[in-house]
Amino acid sequence: MPELDVNGTSLYYEDTGPGSTGETIAFSHGLLWSTAMFAPQIAELRARYRCIAWDHRGQGQSAADHRHCIGIELVAQDAVALLEKLATGPVHLVGLSMGGFVAMRIAARRPELVHKLVLLETSADPEPLENVGRYRMLTAISRVIGLRALRSRVGPIMLGKTILADRARRAELDRYLDIMTARRDIWRAVQGVVDRAGCYDELARIRARTLVLVGDEDVATPLPKAERIASAISGAELTGLQRAGHSSPVEEPAQVTGAIARFLQS
Repeated sequence: MPELDVNGTSLYYEDTGPGSTGETIAFSHGLLWSTAMFAPQIAELRARYRCIAWDHRGQGQSAADHRHCIGIELVAQDAVALLEKLATGPVHLVGLSMGGFVAMRIAARRPELVHKLVLLETSADPEPLENVGRYRMLTAISRVIGLRALRSRVGPIMLGKTILADRARRAELDRYLDIMTARRDIWRAVQGVVDRAGCYDELARIRARTLVLVGDEDVATPLPKAERIASAISGAELTGLQRAGHSSPVEEPAQVTGAIARFLQS
């Protein structure tokens, strides 16, 4: 299993590269997920691009962490260290939700690391106050009984109504929920997301060409969040995704892959 030691932890990563063009795409997944979130995109794009994906600290197959709260700033520092070790130049950085929190910080603070930026279902603001109490309660319960027991609460937050209602995709849906609820210690990463500071004031510093994608069924970071990001980054493009919630790369993989491919080739 490929692992990289950074900042006192060990991160699981996947590296398919390099592609024929020498360009690299780096994928930063959302909370509760892993590299599996972008598996459909990597499968389609790796023939043309080198694709790097990793599991954030305390998630997926990466090492456990002792902290009560795995802060976003630390996760962003991990990502910078990983890119400095694995990438040979600026990357096309793709980040969803929590992965977007990381990607925006890197693009604003380390512009030499980012060629183009793709942000999916994410926000540049702190967690809305109306969500904090509910998420803290879910976190407290999951610390005791694990997140698997809360699958019925996780699904409507992380996935759109279309896939949740599609009986033909029931096995696929169950697999995604298994991935999202697998780790008993995931609450440490959840704490970091709930407690995060915003980075909206940094967006004007981003110079990378940027594409902002948002699912029309996303209830966690809906369209106004995406519009706010796109309006703050000079020249950013905003595209909506149909029948997609907060995990669009697996809900509507062809739409997401097509949007990324067109943007990178434009």
